[in-house]
Amino acid sequence: MTSAAPEMPPPDDAALAGTTASAADGGADAPSRKRPKPGERRVQILQALATMLEQPGAERVTTAALAARLEVSEAALYRHFASKAQMFEGLIEFIEQTVFGLVNQLAEREADALVRCRKLVALLLQFGEKNPGMTRVMVGDALVYENERLQQRMNLFFDKIEATLRQNLREAAVLTNTSMPTVDAQADASVVTAFCVGRLQRYARSGFKRLPGESLEHSLALLLPTGRL
Repeated sequence: MTSAAPEMPPPDDAALAGTTASAADGGADAPSRKRPKPGERRVQILQALATMLEQPGAERVTTAALAARLEVSEAALYRHFASKAQMFEGLIEFIEQTVFGLVNQLAEREADALVRCRKLVALLLQFGEKNPGMTRVMVGDALVYENERLQQRMNLFFDKIEATLRQNLREAAVLTNTSMPTVDAQADASVVTAFCVGRLQRYARSGFKRLPGESLEHSLALLLPTGRL
C-alpha cells in the first residue's frame, strides 16, 4: 500500500518503507505447489492475516477464512501455530521489534531529547500508515474477540512508548531548569501518547482514509514546541 508521507518524516524512511507486512493478493502457494521452506509458511500465514485485517470494515478473521485465502486446510495452520492467538502474537512481535528497533536508532543518532520525541511520534504514526492491518491490532479493533492477553500486550507496547517519551521529556525539562521536571514530563508524555493512539484509531475507524500523519507538523508544534528548550 502506497501512502503519502507525513509532513515530518521519521529518522529512517528507508527502514520504515521496508516494514510493511502486507501480502500480495492471490494466495501463498506457487502454481507448482512446491513445499515451502522451513519457516516460510509461518511468514505466509502472518502476511495473509495482516492483509485480511487491511480490509475496511472487515469482520472478525476466522481460521477458516484464513485457511481459504491460503488455499490450505485449517489443520495446516495449526501445524505452525498452536492457536489463532499465537498468530496475533506473531503480528504483535513484528510491531514491537520494528517500532522499538527504530526508537533505539533514534536514541543513538539524535542528541536533542525534544527532537527525539517529535521523531518518535512521526515514526510511530508512519508505521501505522504503512501497515493498516497492523494498525487495527495496535488500537485493539482486531483483538476485540480474541484472547485478553493480546490486548494487554498492546497496552504494554504503548506504556513503553509513553515511558520513552517521559524519559526524553524529563531530559529536556532538566535542561531548562524546570521546577518539577519529572511531574511535567509525566503529564506531557501521557498527552502525546494519547494523541498517537487517537490518530491511529481514527485511521483504522475511518476505513484508512484519515491518515495518521495529517497536519502532523502543526500538531507537533502544539504538543512539543521546539521553543520550550
